Amino acid sequence: MEEQIAELAAQVAALQSSAATTNTTFAETFYYLTIPLMIIIHAGFLAYEMGASRLKNVLSSGVKNILAFAFMIPTFYFFGWWVYWGFPTGLPGAPGPAGISGIEYANAIAWGWGDSAQYMGPNIADQASGVFFGAFALFAATTASIMSGAVIERIQTVGFVILAVVLGSFAWVVAAAWGWHADGWLVTQWGLHDFGAAGLVHAVAGFFALGVLINLGPRIGKFNADGTANHIAGHNMPLTVVGLMLIIVGFWGFLMACVIVPGEAWSWFADKPSTIYGTPITLSALSFNILMGIAGGIIGSWVLTRDPFWMMSGALAGIISVASGMDIYYPAMAFVIAFSAGIILKPCANWLENRGIDDAVGAVTVHGTIGLYGLIMLGVFGAGTPALQGEGAPTISLIGQLVGAGVFFLLGFVPGYVVSLILKMLGMLRIPEGAEVAGMDEVKVPTHGYPEGIPAPGVNLAPGE
Repeated sequence: MEEQIAELAAQVAALQSSAATTNTTFAETFYYLTIPLMIIIHAGFLAYEMGASRLKNVLSSGVKNILAFAFMIPTFYFFGWWVYWGFPTGLPGAPGPAGISGIEYANAIAWGWGDSAQYMGPNIADQASGVFFGAFALFAATTASIMSGAVIERIQTVGFVILAVVLGSFAWVVAAAWGWHADGWLVTQWGLHDFGAAGLVHAVAGFFALGVLINLGPRIGKFNADGTANHIAGHNMPLTVVGLMLIIVGFWGFLMACVIVPGEAWSWFADKPSTIYGTPITLSALSFNILMGIAGGIIGSWVLTRDPFWMMSGALAGIISVASGMDIYYPAMAFVIAFSAGIILKPCANWLENRGIDDAVGAVTVHGTIGLYGLIMLGVFGAGTPALQGEGAPTISLIGQLVGAGVFFLLGFVPGYVVSLILKMLGMLRIPEGAEVAGMDEVKVPTHGYPEGIPAPGVNLAPGE
C-alpha cells in the first residue's frame, strides 16, 4: 500500500510539473507572439507615412520611421524599462502597496548589468522577463512612431531621433508607470483605468506631437497669407490606406499584450486572465470590442466625409476611443462610442488646422484628442466599476478619468514643446528652406524612392509639388 501511495504521489507530482511547464511555455509563447504582431504596426506606419509624403520626401519619411523603431529598443533597454518599475508612486521612487515598484525594486530587475542582468539577458530559469520587455519595448516604439507622421517633410533627422527617444523611452514610460501599473498613483489614488492605453500611449504621443508642431511650424506652402490652408496631398493614397489597415492588424497584438495570462508566479490569478490592474478580461471580450470599434469608427467617418483616408483613420480612432474600457464595455456600447469618435474626427482635425497647425497625417487628433475622448467616456459609462483588483480597491469615476486625462496631456505636451524648443534654438529641429523646397530625399537620403519622378537638374519644385 505504501509503495502504491508513493508511486501515485510521484505520478501526481509529475503531472503537476508537466502542467506547470505547459502553462509557462504557453505564457511565454503568448507574449512572444505579440511582438511580431506589433511590428506589423510599424510596417503600417512606414507605408502610411511614406504614402502621405510627396515624391521628393518619401524615403526620408521612411528613414525617420525606421530610426524611431531602431533607437527605441536600446534606449528602452538601458533606461526606459527601469523608469517603468522605479516611479509608479512618483518621486522619489518609493515602493508601492503591491511591492513591485520603487527605485530599489527597479535596480534589482531592470538594469542590464550587475545582479539584475540575470533578468535582462539569456537565463533559462527566467521565461518571462524577455518577452515582457519585448512587448513593452514595442509599446514604446509605437508611441514614438505616432509622433513621426505628424512632422514629415520638414524635420531634421537627428532632431527627430532625440524627440522620439524622449517620447518613447521617457515621457510615455512615466505615464505607464503612473497609470498602467498596479502601484501607479493615478490608479491607487484616483481609480484611473486605461486598459488599452488610449490615454497613456495615444494621448501622450498625440499631444507630444502637438508641442513639437508648434515649434516646428507648417510645411512651406501649407498656409496662405490670409491663414487659409492648402491641401498638400501625399504621392500614394492607396499605400497610406493600406498602411492604416496594417496598423489595425497590429493592434490585435498590442491589445493582446495588455492581457495578463493566468497560472504564473507573476499572474494575478491561477485560473483566469486579467488586465494589468488585476480586473477580469478575456480574449473573447477583446474580439467583440475590437471589431465593433473598427466598424463604428469607419462608419462614423464615412457618414461625415466619404473619404477613404479618414475612413481608415476612423477605424484607428474607433479602436482608440474604446481601448480604455475594452475589458468593460458591451459591444453595442463600444460601437456607439467608436461611431461618435468617427463622427468628430475630421471636425477636430479641421479645428486644429484652422489654428495654423500643420499635422500632416492628423496624428494629434486621431491619437491625442480621441485618446482623451476615450479615456473620459469610460469615466461616464464605466463609473463605479472596480479600477483595480483587491479589497477596498478604487472604482472608476469621471473625476479620476479627467485627472488622468490632464496628467497625460501634460506628460505629452510639456516635454514635446520644451525639447523641440531647445532643438529649435540649437538649429537642430527644422531643415533649411532650400532643402525643404528641393525635397529631403535629394539632400538627406543617398537614393531615390522613385527615380523616374525626380525632375531634371536645374528644375525647381514648387512648394506643393
